Amino acid sequence: MTSENDRPDRSGRGAGEGPGRACDIATAAAAELDGRGVVVSWTRAAERLLGYPATEVLGRSAVTLLAVPGDAARVAAVAHWAGDGWSGSVAARHRDGHAIQLAVEVSPVITAATGGTAAPERWSVVALEEWRVPGGGVNQLMLEPFLAHAPVGMAVLDTDLRYVWVNAVLERLIPLEQRLGRTVAQVLPRDEADAFEERMGQVLKTGKPVMDYEFRTRNYADPQQERAYSASFFRLAGPKGRGVGIWYMVIDVTERWRAQEGLALLNDASARIGSTLDVTRTAQELADVAVPPLADFVAVDLLDSVLRGEEPEPGPVDSTPTMRRAGQRSVREGCPEAALAVGEAVRRQPWSAIGRCLLTGESVVEPLLNADSTWVAEDPRRADVVREYGFRSVMVAPVRARGITLGAATFVRSRRQGLFDADDVRLAEELVARAAVCLDNARRFTRERTAARMMQRNLLPHALAGGVALDVASWYFPADVPSGVGGDWFDVIPLSGARVALVVGDVVGHGIDAAATMGRLRTAVRTLANLDLPPDELLARLDDLVIGLMETRRDGGAGADDGTAATALGFMGATCLYAVYDPVSRSCTMARASHLPPAVLAPDGAVDFPDLPAGPPLGLGALPFESAELELAEGSLLALYTNGLLQTYDRDIGVGMARLGRALAEPGATLDEIGGNVVSALLTGPPSDDAALLLARTHALDASQVASWDLSADPAVVAGARNLAGRQLAAWGMEPLRFTTELVVSELVTNAIRHGSGPITLRLIRQDAALICEVFDTGSTAPHLRHARTTDEGGRGLLIVAQLTRRWGTRYTANGKIIWAEQGQGEPPRESSGEAPRETPGERPGEPAPPVPAPHDAG
Repeated sequence: MTSENDRPDRSGRGAGEGPGRACDIATAAAAELDGRGVVVSWTRAAERLLGYPATEVLGRSAVTLLAVPGDAARVAAVAHWAGDGWSGSVAARHRDGHAIQLAVEVSPVITAATGGTAAPERWSVVALEEWRVPGGGVNQLMLEPFLAHAPVGMAVLDTDLRYVWVNAVLERLIPLEQRLGRTVAQVLPRDEADAFEERMGQVLKTGKPVMDYEFRTRNYADPQQERAYSASFFRLAGPKGRGVGIWYMVIDVTERWRAQEGLALLNDASARIGSTLDVTRTAQELADVAVPPLADFVAVDLLDSVLRGEEPEPGPVDSTPTMRRAGQRSVREGCPEAALAVGEAVRRQPWSAIGRCLLTGESVVEPLLNADSTWVAEDPRRADVVREYGFRSVMVAPVRARGITLGAATFVRSRRQGLFDADDVRLAEELVARAAVCLDNARRFTRERTAARMMQRNLLPHALAGGVALDVASWYFPADVPSGVGGDWFDVIPLSGARVALVVGDVVGHGIDAAATMGRLRTAVRTLANLDLPPDELLARLDDLVIGLMETRRDGGAGADDGTAATALGFMGATCLYAVYDPVSRSCTMARASHLPPAVLAPDGAVDFPDLPAGPPLGLGALPFESAELELAEGSLLALYTNGLLQTYDRDIGVGMARLGRALAEPGATLDEIGGNVVSALLTGPPSDDAALLLARTHALDASQVASWDLSADPAVVAGARNLAGRQLAAWGMEPLRFTTELVVSELVTNAIRHGSGPITLRLIRQDAALICEVFDTGSTAPHLRHARTTDEGGRGLLIVAQLTRRWGTRYTANGKIIWAEQGQGEPPRESSGEAPRETPGERPGEPAPPVPAPHDAG
């Protein structure tokens, strides 16, 4: 029974009453009921309408005349509520059994016994068949049967918010006996009831309807399922506008809500997944987005090759490749239901849910978990987890991108949510597909970045050795940029005469191009250093190389459309600092190409930044480079670095240099400890630019390790030079090298006498397990090897030196040149190690022949 719930005014006229209805009052059936609903008066019109004579009706309850089960409760509730009357549509049963839909008006009877006031002791009931109601049979009384079976839920409440009528939709949710006559708070769940009461009170107070209030609640038929509804609230008003109740309409909008939630989830995923190009982070973002909107627990497992950035094999994935947990998330803090930690290997069988998903490339859904489910059976511990946390439903979706399977994502629901259905599967697949593209992009980036870093590691020195001259240690931190590589480099290069070269440089920019340029420059510096060039000349040669590199790139990119031109224009040059330390003289000669000056820590703890000529950056070719020479006390500390170590976006170079000086000045600390202090003081976070640090502590060779003799330019001194060298080796305990050393001294001194000019100096330098022989002269003729013919009497001297020594070469000084050769004690002689051997052919003056066949030229 559905009513308009419109009370009549004090005159007794209903809201729908009018002249048209008065004309049918003579044909209307009438009856009277007492307070218990018993028929006490029955008219002949009522007998004609329903077929019951008065003898069969009087004394009986009017409920027996109703045709629809449940109308009795509705009428009782209406009678309790409608103190001033009621009108509506009622289905009555004719005496012959068929149902008649009646338009009914009920009003209280005022008698003298009640003192002229209406009391619920007697009720007057007037009824007409609905088709006879004026207005073509369509008016407010006819609406009740339609509203009672409308596809949306409707209910009517009085001003005390008690239910007096509900239609069939709401009746299916909560039975009438649990609703009619009760308040909202007594019927609905607490949160829902509070929200309804708040809005109903607002409507009763203001008269303004509240439209489309959405809420979610458990499905009364299946409490494990959550559904969404939209409710609208309206005020029922009497003839004079007085509020007499509330009616509301409820629509099931679960499908719309799910669609909106799905779109919101996908939109959230687009914003949150793929924020970085890190595979593990992207997998974790997928799990974070899906919990809790889609599942209570999500695990993302990827192939081990994907985590390494490698290209997975196309096609189905069997149980052979290793998979690892890349990300997981739970509604419970700490993921207690997870059997694996992030990074652990995933155990799977071909018949398991994940195994079938990877093999077929399709989602696998187990809507209702039980002991026989394959997802439970694949791990013995999983059955306990299912029972403990109430897992009910599981879904495994393949993570695929560009036709390649990267892994699988597992979604699990517990009792908090319902079972997975087809809509959930489609949503999960769309979510995983979007994340898979981000994962594949991250994988590709990981592969390229790994290759770039590997290239840079191969371009940088793997081990540094300062020989007897220096103790060295180094640190390198790539910039916090996507490529992870840059153009900073450093190196320690052993030179002749126990000297060591230190170099640090910085190619402007980042990425593969900067790293490749750095590799070229480092190789060029090593090549030029082997020529024993002074620092200023070396930088000049390096500057020419950079200029040629830039011109080559610019010319090569002028007509190119592959980005080469942009790369060439993006290369802005490089800076470099080159220093050579001599442990014999304790002198350090430096030159720099617009690089930051080194820090020098004296043994007494004083820190200084030498004022070296700045020089232009490499690649400009505008100004010459200048060298400066410092004398360093033994135990001094040299710190070479790049600007990424000192300068940040919130700190200038001056502040960084001051911090560097304080960090270096730690008495008694090792190089590793000092370097750690520097890094902690200057790098408080990921550097915005590449940062390199090279530390070197100086040593000086003791006088007992160096022997030097001045010789005249007379061939007769050659034998004396051999004897001097032999006696010195005996004093040093290096007798095994005596024979070869005397031969080398003989050849080098003879060569200096023959092709150089006096004065001549012979110097022997003893290192830990090596011997260096040097011959100084004032000539500038460059010696070089030549291939003597079998008939030549000379031209084999330097060839013998090259065969008997570890390495040999020539370097030039301000006053001439030095020819040197280095031997290793306890090592067999070997050929020259990369230096370009040189010898000037010539005839050697006659002298006693050695015990072995001796060359006859100045060799």
